[in-house]
Amino acid sequence: MRLNAFLARAGVASRRGADELIRAGRVRVNGEAAGLGTFVAPSDRVELDGEPVSPEPLAYVLLHKPAGVVTTARDPQGRPTVVGLVDHASRIVPVGRLDADTTGALLLTNDGPLAHRLAHPRYEVDKAYEAEVEGDPSDETIRRLANGVELDDGRRTAPAQVRRLGPGRLELTLHEGRNRQVKRMCEAVGHRVRRLHRPRYAGLTLDGLAPGEWRELTAEEVERLRAEARPPRR
Repeated sequence: MRLNAFLARAGVASRRGADELIRAGRVRVNGEAAGLGTFVAPSDRVELDGEPVSPEPLAYVLLHKPAGVVTTARDPQGRPTVVGLVDHASRIVPVGRLDADTTGALLLTNDGPLAHRLAHPRYEVDKAYEAEVEGDPSDETIRRLANGVELDDGRRTAPAQVRRLGPGRLELTLHEGRNRQVKRMCEAVGHRVRRLHRPRYAGLTLDGLAPGEWRELTAEEVERLRAEARPPRR
């Protein structure tokens, strides 16, 4: 494991903050001054300012994100954050992002490799959204969304699963995770999103969780996440 990832896992600082500690010469591995490229084995002794550092246990949390909360650890504007909602002993961070006004399932963890795989489109992790839109999309519009549409940056979206939930209500299941993707997709076909909710993420549902509530994942759920984030067979 790279040293900055080890320090982040230990709750000392973010990876960027850990790099600053390493540059300042405050970190030693097996008694030797560490560098930015240092890797740490399980048997290595890591010290910060002469005090031993141990990694935190891995933690996995599912949050029912409410509206008005930003998906970050700190907000310069002073808005409430998802990390602030989750009173956890470990330093966990959100996997991906939901807009401040978007509600629903959000995973937080300190398992960096798993978080990276879950967020990468290569692993085709399902993210389901319920969108309330202006107007009532036609069947042809739903087919366009399912086949992929060109966004405002000129890039085309990958195929998605789209179904009608009711007048002006759609469910979209995506594998991608571009910035504000569902909102931009709907705008591209002439139906601005009024409300957006994510009821499912990588097979995890919000059953039993009210907005603002969170829970630890079970060992079985963690194993399913790891299986979900394996490369697809071709």
